[in-house]
Amino acid sequence: MNIVLKIGDQAISSEDLYPLLAQYRLLPQLAKEIIIDQAIAEITCTPEETTLAKQQFYQKQQITDETQLKVWLEHHGMTPEQLEKLSIRDLQIEKFKQLTWGDKLDPYFVKCKGKLDRVVYSLIRSKDPGVAQELYFRIQEGENTFSELARQYSQGSEAQTGGLLGPVELNTPHPKIAQILASSRPGQLSPPTQVGEWWIILRLEKYVSAQLDDNTRQRLLNELFQGWLLAQLQQNVSFSPPQASQDQEQSYTEKLN
Repeated sequence: MNIVLKIGDQAISSEDLYPLLAQYRLLPQLAKEIIIDQAIAEITCTPEETTLAKQQFYQKQQITDETQLKVWLEHHGMTPEQLEKLSIRDLQIEKFKQLTWGDKLDPYFVKCKGKLDRVVYSLIRSKDPGVAQELYFRIQEGENTFSELARQYSQGSEAQTGGLLGPVELNTPHPKIAQILASSRPGQLSPPTQVGEWWIILRLEKYVSAQLDDNTRQRLLNELFQGWLLAQLQQNVSFSPPQASQDQEQSYTEKLN
């Protein structure tokens, strides 16, 4: 029996690894990492990029000398050659994302913009429709400010902020709330609307249109990459558990009997 891992008194052989990976739901993650390695195999880095990537990796892992390097390698069960590849892997992945989807970001941004736009809004919620209607009229007539009534009557955590929420992306609130906000003008007060068990009053305070800046570009690249990775996993990966040996099957049968 080929022992590849020892944890306390438990010796784990290479034959034990597949069942353990399956048991702890690590097989899909392993498959994802292999898919990534296959995809970035031809991605090259310049000597300058490699040096900088290694420096950043070592700094992140707090490796400052040969002793710490040796300890890190032993702790992770890794060879120096594997560490060399690992230290530039993130850079290769980012290059792969750019090469694959960099020129597709503009149309993808247009497609996703609706969910990326952000809103600041005020909310009052009550389980009593009569109370909600009264509060709406008091705000509409200027008898009280939205903030005053939210602090006094709103039955959610927004009461602590005078009903003010955001900025949040437009797809964050309940879909019915998002629909109202998307069709509102800043400052527009919406009449009581039932959302689940609540009656809500809304006022759009500010609409912040999403921009394709560096942060948004990185986010969209990550989304496209993760979507591709999931599709690869579903389409190209199959798991084949090893067949139990005759002795194992006999032992299992004896336990059942």
